[in-house]
Amino acid sequence: MIEILKNLDWSPLIISLKTGVVATIISFILGIFAARKMMKAGPATKAFMDGIMTLPMVLPPTVAGFFLLLLFSRRRPLGILLYEQFGIKVVQTWLGCILAAVVISFPLMYRNARAAFEQIDINLIHAARTLGMSEFEIFTKVTLPSASPGVISGTILTFARAMGEYGATSMLAGNIPGKTSTVSQRIAMVLQDGDYATAGIWVAVVMVIAFICIFSINFILTRKQKHIRRW
Repeated sequence: MIEILKNLDWSPLIISLKTGVVATIISFILGIFAARKMMKAGPATKAFMDGIMTLPMVLPPTVAGFFLLLLFSRRRPLGILLYEQFGIKVVQTWLGCILAAVVISFPLMYRNARAAFEQIDINLIHAARTLGMSEFEIFTKVTLPSASPGVISGTILTFARAMGEYGATSMLAGNIPGKTSTVSQRIAMVLQDGDYATAGIWVAVVMVIAFICIFSINFILTRKQKHIRRW
């Protein structure tokens, strides 16, 4: 076991962590923005757009990866445009890892943020408006802090989902060692080779990270509840 650890290539973990962090930042910004917009949308628009933005959550990741591959392949109009006009290549690159992770993890951020916003007491918003606060100030100083437990939970879950993404990433970014090979892909590869010891190490690493994410959510929510009770 010690010998395996010494010879283990840690690049999949680094790639997974980097992908998770970048995808979480992007999903956080887009998720908060989308949740905010949906709060002001009409019932029909909200139902339709909510279905679109939540779709990757219920689709198999390979299906989402297939559509991404169709969009960004260098044989397709969008892929050709990005590569020829901007020099941007998505397929079989780290950018593909990020894009796949964002698409798959975004619904978690969006749903958690929207649920948190919907639970805010509307009287707080009205009170802030009577005090002359702008809409931006209300959002940053009233809405977002009040929704912080749900937003934080969504952020942590988004990171965990983005870091562990496998299906869409494999379809779009491939499995290139040191470039697009993530922990999930590495586990699948070593299992195909019958190397259960190495696979077990990677599984243990993933389980530790998953536990840290769950513990962080519980710890933050517990502290928030204690703070509310004191008041």
